[in-house]
Amino acid sequence: MQVIPVIDLKNNVVVHAKLGDRQNYQAINTPLCASAEAFAVIEAFLRLHPFTGFYIADLDAITGQGNHDALIDDILTAFPDKVFWVDKGYQACPAILKPKNYWPVLGSECYTDALLGNLKNFNDKFILSLDFAISGALGAAELFTDSQLWPEQIIVMNLSRVGSNQGPDFGKLQQFIECYPQKRFIASGGIRHLADLQQLSQLGIQQVLIASALHSGAITADDLVKNVF
Repeated sequence: MQVIPVIDLKNNVVVHAKLGDRQNYQAINTPLCASAEAFAVIEAFLRLHPFTGFYIADLDAITGQGNHDALIDDILTAFPDKVFWVDKGYQACPAILKPKNYWPVLGSECYTDALLGNLKNFNDKFILSLDFAISGALGAAELFTDSQLWPEQIIVMNLSRVGSNQGPDFGKLQQFIECYPQKRFIASGGIRHLADLQQLSQLGIQQVLIASALHSGAITADDLVKNVF
């Protein structure tokens, strides 16, 4: 199992994502890291475990309220041996000038039917995030059913479970795994503890995005040493 810590950026600080209610996200202050400064949070994660990669959500960019491009570029430069999956909303073409440790995450919530053709510009060198909320799937409906549009790695992102302590959406993940066994699915939203990781592994999930359970200590350094690569 590979655990990928999540860093949600808003207004130049790391925030605690909860239930997809982005306008009310507050700066983190947790047992893992009292500082909400991005570099401090990354260093705190690395003291917990030598993670090989991180997921960054630029919430300002996703919601059309600015961006953290300069900060993210500084992070990429400061940690050249770590891979960063970056979701910054709609992207029309590959970031060809970005360092090799940058991987674009394209979230379905930012793609309409008219924009789906732009996915071809990436030549499968991206990570797709299939985004769900309480209301259902977010974005172009075709993106959820036409696997020819998909790269190898697909995040199943349940925003309504993020930071909720409700547990992952096991049923939805199992459905995707059974319908598309040739793809690699990544769980995101609601992961609470080691038992969730073990259950996800039994389903065939080998990569997970986690923030809250790492910050709170619900998933410990010992858990990570024994169960994470």
